Amino acid sequence: MTRILVCVKFIQGELNPFDAAALECALELSDSAARAGREPVRVWVLGMGPALWEEPMKRLTRLGKPETFRAVLLSDSAFAGSDTLATSRILAAAVRKIEAENGTMDWIFCGRQTIDGDTAQVGPELAQMLNRPFLTNVMACPDIFAAEQGTPADGSFRVSTRLGEERIKTPALLTMERIRDLRFPSLRSRPGAVDFLNRSALGLSPSECGLAGSGTRVLETFRAERGRRDCRWITSEELIPLLDELRNRPKMGMEIPQSPKRLPCLHIVGPETEAMARSIADEVIFVKKGSPEEIVQEIRDADAVLWNADFWGRKTAPQVAAMLQAGLCADCTALETDGETLFLYRPARSGDILAKIECLTRPQMATVRTVGECADFIIAGGRGISGYWEHLRIFAEKIGAEPAASRALVDSDHVPYEFQIGLTGRRVSPKIYLAVGISGAVQHTCAMDTSDFIIAVNPDRDARVFEYADYGIHGDFAELMKLVNI
Repeated sequence: MTRILVCVKFIQGELNPFDAAALECALELSDSAARAGREPVRVWVLGMGPALWEEPMKRLTRLGKPETFRAVLLSDSAFAGSDTLATSRILAAAVRKIEAENGTMDWIFCGRQTIDGDTAQVGPELAQMLNRPFLTNVMACPDIFAAEQGTPADGSFRVSTRLGEERIKTPALLTMERIRDLRFPSLRSRPGAVDFLNRSALGLSPSECGLAGSGTRVLETFRAERGRRDCRWITSEELIPLLDELRNRPKMGMEIPQSPKRLPCLHIVGPETEAMARSIADEVIFVKKGSPEEIVQEIRDADAVLWNADFWGRKTAPQVAAMLQAGLCADCTALETDGETLFLYRPARSGDILAKIECLTRPQMATVRTVGECADFIIAGGRGISGYWEHLRIFAEKIGAEPAASRALVDSDHVPYEFQIGLTGRRVSPKIYLAVGISGAVQHTCAMDTSDFIIAVNPDRDARVFEYADYGIHGDFAELMKLVNI
């Protein structure tokens, strides 16, 4: 019998969409097993939150049969305030308890990240704590019951991820991209029971949970102000002449401010974060990229460690954090120090809020967003041009720009991830950045606000993106297409 456990989180009463995709993948495997005449797949849904989550968890039970679908809610006041490290520790304890009573889970499915936290850390940390192989950024549910999948001699399965096809052996953990929409329950289905587990049932001490068990702490949150500009309004007809003028201006480039107070020493894993490291530390020690075990040996006694927030860093850093039981701040866009403590800034709450965070453990660790190489002229589309991605690419070619997309467009139009700019995509600093149909949430502006010149086009004159633009056009993409006869 195949056993699958799906970790879920509710945000403002709604199931996190990445977790919804993970659950749908589990249900599809259950359907596939039935079609293949195999034993029924047993599915567990595991959530951690307040008792009021019981009702939305009950709604999920309508998607399966009582004999093969169970919902478990981890709820205890001691869990409140848990960061990713404490959350992973609690989930790991719950998985061990469920497995002790029901057998080893063949698969654990998690959403790649939550839309409120955007850290993508819990999946890798949970896998490390359970000592399971794992793959991140899964793009297609592995149909383990399909005849063409087969089972090779080594017992591994093919899984499609953002990096291509990879193989993995079970028991294993996968973090899913937003690749599925969760089905609706049958009209005849009825909600089942939700099992509750608290701290005592999991055998955890108060010091392992909540704020007491967390490796990071949010010190304050405030409105994001960095990168704001004075917007000058122009018409769509003025755009092409303006672009010609800006192209002829020299590129200013991005300068990283130097901190007046500095850390004595800072370790960096790989060279990508060197510039940010040297802005706050007197000495920078390079750590060669290798296995998590090798890196642990290199940084175990370090005071602070920076990682690049690329695919490899976002997968490996949480593993190392779990091995060291250390805090890890994700996707930082700015650093600060008082000479002893490293303070980390990152966007929060999927809005225009920045959080100031400190690590309570040693080494202090963070993944940071670094600026990669990019074209001098980028045009990026957002949710406002949904359905017109190919038109944007044609427009970009006609005006000599590199096309790009916000996460909203990547999700809605299935634009390839390599085009994504934002907190969970690339960070760029071109000479000209043309944002079309982008609202301007901090998760996007933090990745392009160092561009020399920013031009925003949006039909909503009050869109936040105009606060970060040098030039603004109150209009839509259709007006721009007419300029080049698309």
